[in-house]
Amino acid sequence: MSGLTSNRIRATAVKLGLPHLAEALNQYIQRADEAKMGYLDLLDLVLAEELAVRDDRRFRNGLRLSKLPHHKTLEDYDFSFQPELDPRKVKDLATLAFLEDKANVALLGPPPGVGKTHIAVALAVAACRAGYSIYFTSLDDMVRQLRAAEGQGRLMSKLTGYLRPAVLVVDEVGYQPLERAEANLVFQVISKRYEKGSIILTSNKTFSEWGQVFGDEVLATAILDRLLHHCEVVPINGNSYRLKNRLQAIERDTDVA
Repeated sequence: MSGLTSNRIRATAVKLGLPHLAEALNQYIQRADEAKMGYLDLLDLVLAEELAVRDDRRFRNGLRLSKLPHHKTLEDYDFSFQPELDPRKVKDLATLAFLEDKANVALLGPPPGVGKTHIAVALAVAACRAGYSIYFTSLDDMVRQLRAAEGQGRLMSKLTGYLRPAVLVVDEVGYQPLERAEANLVFQVISKRYEKGSIILTSNKTFSEWGQVFGDEVLATAILDRLLHHCEVVPINGNSYRLKNRLQAIERDTDVA
């Protein structure tokens, strides 16, 4: 291939939004020569790699916008440390069939540090890789943001930010009790997302305790009615990962000393 032709291909690739093709053109040509590829095989290779590069770019951008606290996956989760948790149920959720049904996932467990947030984040990472938009927030932060927006007369605009993502991850439901006005803001998010987008939430409270969390039994019932209509509930009642890691760190420090 002449230098003029390759330069023209690179320029055209850039205009078409295919920067990887522009950068890797010589590599493609070399691979095609070495494998004695036909024209269709070469075209298939170029398109497949461009798609992979674009998907990876979209995935990384989605993670950046998601506000996830970390990007841990299910492969990082030690199911053997939580023998009461059925790994098959969690791995079934990782197929993301619940997203197609606009269903929800509730990860419940009174003990702190059992991995509720880890699993919620892992499901969100899998969803992002599959092309779904995601957003992570703690319940307290969401309420604080909504109350501030309400005071500034832009509640609907702020609500849209929690309604737009295909997957909304709401962490730490129940760690702080809410006032009724705050609970009503949560109800608006749950109600408006009902059968339109999925919610993955974590909570240290059983559903029977949500009346105390939201300061109103009727409002809590209304929230649960919409949340649980299409919902996979995963109880996690094992030992604390954080405590295990802290004890291991102490043991290592003691051994060194």
